Amino acid sequence: MNLSRALGRSVALSPERKDEADADVRLVQRVRAGEVVAFDELMHKYRERIYGVVYNLTSNREDAADLTQETFIKAFQSLHRFQGSSTFFTWLYRIAINGTLSHLRRTRLKRFFSLEKMVEDDHNVEVIQALVSDAATEKGTLVNELQERLNEAFQKLSFNHRTVVTLFEVDQLTHQEIAEITGTSVGTVRSRLHYAKQQLQAHLQDYLK
Repeated sequence: MNLSRALGRSVALSPERKDEADADVRLVQRVRAGEVVAFDELMHKYRERIYGVVYNLTSNREDAADLTQETFIKAFQSLHRFQGSSTFFTWLYRIAINGTLSHLRRTRLKRFFSLEKMVEDDHNVEVIQALVSDAATEKGTLVNELQERLNEAFQKLSFNHRTVVTLFEVDQLTHQEIAEITGTSVGTVRSRLHYAKQQLQAHLQDYLK
């Protein structure tokens, strides 16, 4: 199958994303042709992004590093299965999320969401905006006070809901990209985001008054 043509048919991308996706396809083709070192370029390009997603789902730096490495090992071993029906990074993220889900199921790790990370990155999350609306000098104290409460609330969300929140708010992916990664529809992604927001607001309502 011609990966470039398949990519163009299956995914509607902005010009910038299209250029990026085409570059990835060329790297994949080089790896398949025996130029294994080309895979290092893909690893360098996406390592931090994969690590960030996995870390926000596990809240453990060591686990995130191990799972990130496992993601690229699995991707390399399965590269022959990449057919271009999605972008490479979408395909890679799917491997990372599936691996993380399996890890969490095996280890039953406690899960939490990093409020501080979201505050530092200035993501436009209505709940977080409300939580940090106090004066900047009080932000540090507020973050410490609410971290445990938010962690507790986030733990109660399902893995699927935590995944879409992390991909949307932390990694700033589009609804379409998240749908491709999670193997669901855009409507399902929006529904899960809406539900997650409602649940977080419900648990934090005392602070949002």
